[in-house]
Amino acid sequence: MGLTITQVDAFADKPFAGNPAAVCVLQQPREAAWMQLVAREMNLSETAFLVKRDQGYDLRWFTPTVEVDLCGHATLASAHVLWEQGHLGVGETACFHTRSGVLTAKKKGTWIEMDFPATPAKRDGVSREEVESALGLSVKYAGLNRFDYLAEVESEDAVRSLRPDFTKIGRLQGRGLIVTSAASGSNYDFVSRFFAPAAGIDEDPVTGSAHCCLGPYWKERLGRDDLLGYQASARGGFVRTRSEGDRVLISGQAVTVLRGELV
Repeated sequence: MGLTITQVDAFADKPFAGNPAAVCVLQQPREAAWMQLVAREMNLSETAFLVKRDQGYDLRWFTPTVEVDLCGHATLASAHVLWEQGHLGVGETACFHTRSGVLTAKKKGTWIEMDFPATPAKRDGVSREEVESALGLSVKYAGLNRFDYLAEVESEDAVRSLRPDFTKIGRLQGRGLIVTSAASGSNYDFVSRFFAPAAGIDEDPVTGSAHCCLGPYWKERLGRDDLLGYQASARGGFVRTRSEGDRVLISGQAVTVLRGELV
């Protein structure tokens, strides 16, 4: 009997949208080198590995090239799989022990709400010129949090039409670059895209962890909370955010697309 791998489209309410993640529920811990090889084989932006423990699950995330400290869409996919496959009852909270501390997820109707650490950006030590050079346009704001650069540009059209220089983004001292603007007359509050070539992902379809930064950022600028963001990649996806002190509640939907067996 092989290992079941489930592929889930996260931050999506239908197949072939949002951000795909592979989820492996392991019977026992495996070496990091083996998990990295599986993630490379899956060749998705993230593959998540879970191991049952007291009071929840250990959870680790791997891109095709590196292990990462925080991933939203693969956490969403992991919680979805635990409920769908009966590892957890529908009313139970999913509790994950990770490199970013304890994260939880709860079912809220057809949505899943995750409790993540806030990662606000600061201007300190940021070269605005390097960010503008990588994007090929001027920015209204450039900052940096513990993971990523954040750049606000003039308009939603500017976000959607970006053709950044991935080589220059890869040279920035961070995991990746979040680009955002306020929405222009849409049914969502802000729009974003996320680029992480240094982590093996030129553009991530929908990035939950980026919203740990985007939620607080747009709460401050818009003067309100309970926001809806749209990540305008080719696949696209919606993310709800609500800030609570040093935490951000991030919500999305998820759909199982396929299951396979690693022999």
